[in-house]
Amino acid sequence: MRFFVLLSFAAVIIACKQQKSPTPEQVAADRARGIELPKTIGVYQWTKDYVEDVPDDDYIHASVAAHEAFRDIKYSVRIHWGVYSKWGIEASWPFINRFGPLAMDAAKKQEYMDLYKTFNPTQFNADEWIDWFKSCGMQAFAFTTKHHDGFSMYHTATRVHQRLNYLQGDSAGLEPVIEDCDVAYSIAETPFKRDIVGELCDAAHRKNFKIDLYYSHPDWYDADFRPYISHPAGYIPRTPEATDRFVKRHREQLTELLTKYGKIDMVCLDMSLGADVWPEIKKTVKIMRSLQPDVMIRVRGIGNYGDYFQPEQEIPADALKTNMPWMSICLLGKIFAFDPVAENYKGAKWVIHSLIECVAKGGSFMVCIGPDEFGKFHPEAVRQLNEVGEWLKINGKGIYETRGRDVWHSGDFYFTRSKNSKRVYAFTENAETLRATSVVERETSLHIPAITPRKGGKVYMFGNKKPLKWQQAGDGVDVEIPANVTENLPCKYAWGFEIEV
Repeated sequence: MRFFVLLSFAAVIIACKQQKSPTPEQVAADRARGIELPKTIGVYQWTKDYVEDVPDDDYIHASVAAHEAFRDIKYSVRIHWGVYSKWGIEASWPFINRFGPLAMDAAKKQEYMDLYKTFNPTQFNADEWIDWFKSCGMQAFAFTTKHHDGFSMYHTATRVHQRLNYLQGDSAGLEPVIEDCDVAYSIAETPFKRDIVGELCDAAHRKNFKIDLYYSHPDWYDADFRPYISHPAGYIPRTPEATDRFVKRHREQLTELLTKYGKIDMVCLDMSLGADVWPEIKKTVKIMRSLQPDVMIRVRGIGNYGDYFQPEQEIPADALKTNMPWMSICLLGKIFAFDPVAENYKGAKWVIHSLIECVAKGGSFMVCIGPDEFGKFHPEAVRQLNEVGEWLKINGKGIYETRGRDVWHSGDFYFTRSKNSKRVYAFTENAETLRATSVVERETSLHIPAITPRKGGKVYMFGNKKPLKWQQAGDGVDVEIPANVTENLPCKYAWGFEIEV
């Protein structure tokens, strides 16, 4: 343990020494990229009063290549997993009396804090997870290294020195008392012991799969992190000593995640801390950038020092006019964590529609699921996401590594384009239009609006190898689809076309 503590300290010291201020030319080039969080986005409001809109002159974002690589990721998965999975409840939030019937009294909260002592996910297999994600057509995973409840799903060398004791507070658990302790509060102290984050990262590196490590700024187990984001000890003033400890632990944990597990593609920060500690948090972000200059950092809690933002439980109503990349995250079930109710899972059709819409609007889509306490995903979630994978095997060319288009939607169609703009991809979810076969010709003339194929260009339907006959018609193109295709459509839910323009 002492070795890892020293290693963490050394990494911070080295990173601080290696930080070099960018040249004025580099700063000017970075600012010209216009990487700014839209002011209409809710997370901008969280920190706008103390996080400056223009980053310091000794800070630049991840490179253009890193931002482009992020934009190439169109479909990914977020996994919420922690001790809360033992009870089949939402991730962390029930712990602070947020969800009515799931609210906990003092005894239940103390029991929750001790769940790690029996957490033993013996069926977890990192290779099986990554293989399954890839078979579903996903390109990246985001994993909760530490959620708001403070439990670390990796081997952290940091220690918690003060925590809450609910049994010595009021019976409702609203005013716990602080007690001294010396624990990591991590997977290393469970019967399972293995480093889950480490195993997932190793498997992802072997299988060429992108890595996104989620990390919560607030920590409801560590009393030093009070009062941020509904901290249970928020009513107790924080001492200067506690401030120093929490800033140091926060920094060391993020340093661990960027030094122990090889190349990390994204860090998904969540929530925020406060104006009083922003100068120190900013130093931490600069250390993160020095450790892995091209890591893409989510904006939460750090404003325009971040590289990307993530609308949660929503898809923007229109294509966003922003140079900052974005990725929508939505639940497959009804909660972020493991949902035991099969009927709650929304279905492959919903995932495919959400994916098409996000990509057409210039973003990407992340679906959220959680495994049970043993490390297995719900069979219904598996079935639905497998179905999405089959759809992507046919239609993926119109999704992966594409970009948005000025006209992203018209009539029944959503549009994407190739990065070189030589091809436009059009998706429709209206099967009846495709099946409206001509009685005489036994062919469908399908009108795809808002597009002009190049002279002599080819038009294909995904899943059909032969080019289709077409002719320019008004604002778009009429495409003839043979009856044998419309009577045996190559996939379900949505159908794509590739048009050379």
